[in-house]
Amino acid sequence: MKKNVLLTVAILISFSSFSQVYTVKIAKLKYGGGGDWYANKTSVPNLINFCNKNLKTNLFPEEDIIEPGDKKIFQYPFIHMTGHGNVIFNEGEAKNLRNYLISGGFLHIDDNYGLNQFIRREMKKVFPEHDFIEIPFSHPIYHQKYQFNKGLPKIHEHDNKPPQGFGIFHEGKLVCFFSYECDLGNGWEDASVYNDSESVRQEALKMGANLVQFAFSNY
Repeated sequence: MKKNVLLTVAILISFSSFSQVYTVKIAKLKYGGGGDWYANKTSVPNLINFCNKNLKTNLFPEEDIIEPGDKKIFQYPFIHMTGHGNVIFNEGEAKNLRNYLISGGFLHIDDNYGLNQFIRREMKKVFPEHDFIEIPFSHPIYHQKYQFNKGLPKIHEHDNKPPQGFGIFHEGKLVCFFSYECDLGNGWEDASVYNDSESVRQEALKMGANLVQFAFSNY
């Protein structure tokens, strides 16, 4: 219960237009297994800046780094995870991550290409009773401040597949969103990193803002 209260207080304060102080942080997940959890170094700070300007959040300008087994994970209403390679959660990490998600936390997993097979295996340790299911375009996550009537925007090409959003639902609540064949995080990066057009970057940032807003407002 205390963990729920902490998250609730942080979320409510973060949307207050009266506070000029950064009141809540979001984090990037540092996982084991050898995958490059640290990919897309400018992406989350850029998303934070976009949310502060357009959602009027009071997010701290830089993301924190958190490990799945760290008890401090409950301080973060929203955690972003990315990479290209292997992921391994040990038993303690899987249990802690599960407790975080069922206590009100939200995990966004962004496949930077090559993450899919590993994250599906490891999330089964977290929620053995649940599978990722494709999220319909009518789901509220696509209809927060910004409207995405056709689901995720396509940012970078991988294997000539359409972008897909998958989710894990626990007791009817979406607790984990997995963006696949999309590369949202690449679209959040500084423009100079991939030379994406501003229109593409804006679509990526808007969808990212929807994820943050959904995570915060649906706690």
